[in-house]
Amino acid sequence: MIHSLAGGKMRDMDIVDFAKVEIIESGEVRWYITNILGLKVGDIVKVPTFSNNLTNAKVLKIEKNVSAQCAPIPIKRAKEIFSKVE
Repeated sequence: MIHSLAGGKMRDMDIVDFAKVEIIESGEVRWYITNILGLKVGDIVKVPTFSNNLTNAKVLKIEKNVSAQCAPIPIKRAKEIFSKVE
């Protein structure tokens, strides 16, 4: 533990859920942050592309309670799933 009087700072511990998805149009596989309750493998979701257009994707895998140190991609650069397609 780093003591604050010594000038150190404890690292923020971000904990998020990640979903690995396959973009339906292109077949690309990407990781997105999700906060959608009840999301499961096989669900279809809307996700932003690199140009921030929305496209459909299929959920392949869900990783819950992932810390910033163990994230599949840097949390600060990860985009978030927009919504679940009903």
